[in-house]
Amino acid sequence: MSDCLFCAIVAGDIPADIVHRDDDAVAFRDIDPQAPVHILVIPTSHHANATELAAADPAAAGGLLALAGSIAESEGIADSGYRIVTNTGEGAGQSVHHVHFHLLGGRDLQWPPG
Repeated sequence: MSDCLFCAIVAGDIPADIVHRDDDAVAFRDIDPQAPVHILVIPTSHHANATELAAADPAAAGGLLALAGSIAESEGIADSGYRIVTNTGEGAGQSVHHVHFHLLGGRDLQWPPG
């Protein structure tokens, strides 16, 4: 989508601190981190939210979660614990309507989160 921030990052039109890129996904550091490790994991294809992605391509949804786990390993937070969060809709805090998973870790995380 031409007006989607994350599509522009996928296309390379907007710079990002990329930690992973392949044909199916891009992962990059959040510009406003809420934890010492805060990485966004997104599909290269545009889907507004996790429900749309899961309906259109369940394997891609699972692949993003597996990628988040792999990145947690490489970032050194897998053993201490991490959180994977996705927001759906503005009422839940979704500000970019391209599905994305927040990978958060590197400190103790509070519950409930919001």
